[in-house]
Amino acid sequence: MGFMANIKGRKALRKQAAGDIEGAKSLYEAALQEGINNPRILLAYAILLLRNDEYEKAKDLLVTKVQKAPGLNAEQKRQMYIDYAVCCYKLGDIERAVSLLDKQCDKGQNSLLYQTLGFILIDTGDYDRALTFNKQAVDYDEDDAICLDNLGQVYYRMQGGDKRKAKEYFDAAIKIKPGQIDTLYFLSLYDIEDGKTEDAVEKLETALEGRFSPLNFAGKDKITELLNSLKADAVQD
Repeated sequence: MGFMANIKGRKALRKQAAGDIEGAKSLYEAALQEGINNPRILLAYAILLLRNDEYEKAKDLLVTKVQKAPGLNAEQKRQMYIDYAVCCYKLGDIERAVSLLDKQCDKGQNSLLYQTLGFILIDTGDYDRALTFNKQAVDYDEDDAICLDNLGQVYYRMQGGDKRKAKEYFDAAIKIKPGQIDTLYFLSLYDIEDGKTEDAVEKLETALEGRFSPLNFAGKDKITELLNSLKADAVQD
């Protein structure tokens, strides 16, 4: 790896951390052209691409660059497989995503695996397995806001859902992570049902200030649409 490639990669990391996505992308691409092969920097770029909905590009980067990077340690390799599974999921290959994550779970669980597979299992529609797995995730770390939210989503979204039980987990999650996007979205639905429109609007506006990920049930468009609908109804009233 060239000296300049390393410098550009580190600058890209700093820009990414500061929220300058376009600046970071430009530097990452320049570093790639100069042959950067630092797995930490490459994985950071993959995450940027995932958050930017560039799933094919992220998938290609993981296969052609990250997988072949010298010095790729066990933790980074696991991160690579998880990111690759997310790419598969977002590109519509849910079975492949679940299979990859299951294989990683066979090697031992960690918080990121519980968070990622826990969410994806809900979308498979296999709520029995999703419920069992997400209960295990909360047992693994009862203070993990994402795992708590995932379990809440299972109860809320499953056939004949238990909204009362779901709210217990959403309430627990929001205490730990007040800005968690999906949790705010689901709690806003409870506010709407209770006629607390102003509270719902506040939660949705807070959610829009968050950093969205590929594993958000409620994306920016979904939240914006609901928020605009509530504001329009308020004007008519």
